[in-house]
Amino acid sequence: MRHRRTVDKIGMVRAHRKSVLANLASALIMHSKVDTTYTRARAGQRFAERLITLARRGDLHARRLAFSRLRDKAAVTKLFEEIGPKYQDRPGGYTRVVKLGPRRGDGAEMARLMLIES
Repeated sequence: MRHRRTVDKIGMVRAHRKSVLANLASALIMHSKVDTTYTRARAGQRFAERLITLARRGDLHARRLAFSRLRDKAAVTKLFEEIGPKYQDRPGGYTRVVKLGPRRGDGAEMARLMLIES
């Protein structure tokens, strides 16, 4: 039973899942949108929303926490200098997931994870 379990495993072991989510969030931060499967987009949305909330705080501890999760210096810099201040007045909901339809090769449900323009 999965009572009170909130982690979406997305078919991976913990280390692989952490790497995939970090790379997904890094690509989202650098390019403002990323196309992936629907399940990964939903998991990446939770991950990215938490990072943007850290960026809104803007202090050194938040920056170090974000770097420990992203492991990409350029993405952390852009997150704290551009994205965090942009969403300063928004109380959450910084990203959007839009379904794109099935992928041609294997029929997996595709989605676009993007930052909301504010």
